[in-house]
Amino acid sequence: MLDAITTVSEAEVLPILAGMSAARRQDLLANAILHSVPTGTVLFEQGEVPNFQLIIVSGSAQLLGKSGAGREVLIETVRAPDLIIPAAVVSGAPYLMQARVPEPSRFLLVQADVFRDAAAADPVLAQAVIGSLATQFRRMVRQIKNLKLRTTTERVGCYVLALSARQGTPDRAVLPYEKTLIASELGMTRESFSRTLASLENSGLQVEGQTILIRDARSLAAACHPDPLIDDSPL
Repeated sequence: MLDAITTVSEAEVLPILAGMSAARRQDLLANAILHSVPTGTVLFEQGEVPNFQLIIVSGSAQLLGKSGAGREVLIETVRAPDLIIPAAVVSGAPYLMQARVPEPSRFLLVQADVFRDAAAADPVLAQAVIGSLATQFRRMVRQIKNLKLRTTTERVGCYVLALSARQGTPDRAVLPYEKTLIASELGMTRESFSRTLASLENSGLQVEGQTILIRDARSLAAACHPDPLIDDSPL
């Protein structure tokens, strides 16, 4: 479903646009649209050149990589109010990943050339884009450290602890999507992910379908060694 932006105030809540002057924001949004999409929608394929800068208003988007043989892995999940791959939009380069929506979500679509021109002309928007790029770069470094410095047990245990913190439920974590995708994000097979969850029952976990009960958070932390320079953080 596409909804035209009718007032500037509809976009003022988005941090990426909040610092702009009203006149420049209105120019940027003159032909922008709000796009409401259902679960499973593919926003774009890897290899496509961006037509829009997508900004997540609500919900999230999964960024997935695919091999020539058809293997698919989850790289990361981007959540509101983030930009979706601004590096490709700013550079005009092809997307390196597919974007797919795991839940009903809403996006603001700004034409790519309009967004690039606005970022070049408006220092406030340029600084906001740089901030978004920096945050995404730091997330990617955290992910690489997680994959290269940790054992399977440490990756799975810290994933559960970070997920429970994000969901605001210290005694449990509900897996947000299928285990195959989560496993691929953590650099392992579904079978290895399931086995590792089962092995952590001795460290205070109890698996009940998609819900992971945390019976002993201290014991789990001792087994997986959370690290603020690797695990979920807004910075």
